[in-house]
Amino acid sequence: MEKLQKMVSEKPVVIFSKNSCCMSHTIKTLFLDFGVNPTIYELDEINRGKEIEQALAQLGCSPTVPVVFIGGQLVGGANQVMSLHLNRSLVPMLKRVGALWV
Repeated sequence: MEKLQKMVSEKPVVIFSKNSCCMSHTIKTLFLDFGVNPTIYELDEINRGKEIEQALAQLGCSPTVPVVFIGGQLVGGANQVMSLHLNRSLVPMLKRVGALWV
């Protein structure tokens, strides 16, 4: 859990993903289309990916990918991110943490 906290606090936007997950691809594309440069951890490719996935599950993330942290704070999965986007709250969050300048 400590490793996870360190990972999410080092960059403004962190996405935990799997290459095999279509929703992960959708969320990554959303942020990239905004011009955000998120730090992306592909849990099916990195060392200790299973361990990190278990830590995300302990935080209540279900499913465990995609999971987005903004400014070190857990935002949630695809549903939460899309809800923020649709109610126009996502862009202001990204601006507050310096991930988006426009």
